Amino acid sequence: MRAIYLALVHYPVLDREQQIIPTTVTNLDLHDMARSARTYDLTGFFVVHPIEAQRVLAERIRGHWTEGSGGKRIPDRPAALKLIEVVTSLEAMREELVRRHGVAPELWTTAAQARSTVTSYREGRELLSSGGPPVVLVFGTGWGLAPVVLDQAAVRLEPIVGRGDWNHLSVRAACAITLDRLLG
Repeated sequence: MRAIYLALVHYPVLDREQQIIPTTVTNLDLHDMARSARTYDLTGFFVVHPIEAQRVLAERIRGHWTEGSGGKRIPDRPAALKLIEVVTSLEAMREELVRRHGVAPELWTTAAQARSTVTSYREGRELLSSGGPPVVLVFGTGWGLAPVVLDQAAVRLEPIVGRGDWNHLSVRAACAITLDRLLG
């Protein structure tokens, strides 16, 4: 099995008018996605944000659950939150992974809508077990990843589709569903 990482991207992502914007870091996203990453035995979890104040906030959240009162109160939580690494950009993340693994990672994205050729979760499971470079499952905040990120993806996983005609899952829910379909 390949090394598998998560990345939660706060920039470049889209707003409801499809403009590229930065979004804000939230405790729930970091907390829940780190717990999912730990549950599915991922190698790490990158939080991507270009704004220093938001990176500081992400580090404070991580610290609360690893060295602070949150980790003391709930002793199993630090194992999950220690997976978080905060970086300025996808390029910084990529450079770090090349340093660690000696090869560039593959970026895999998900999408609320199928806009191009997509890979099924069954095919994704096969690709993960076939060996190769590390994989980063990239999730976007706001209204989704900007096209510049989607264009970098080696694999674009099929959309998660529910029974209804409304499709706007939280990034935490989309992450958990994706991990379960790929690794459950």
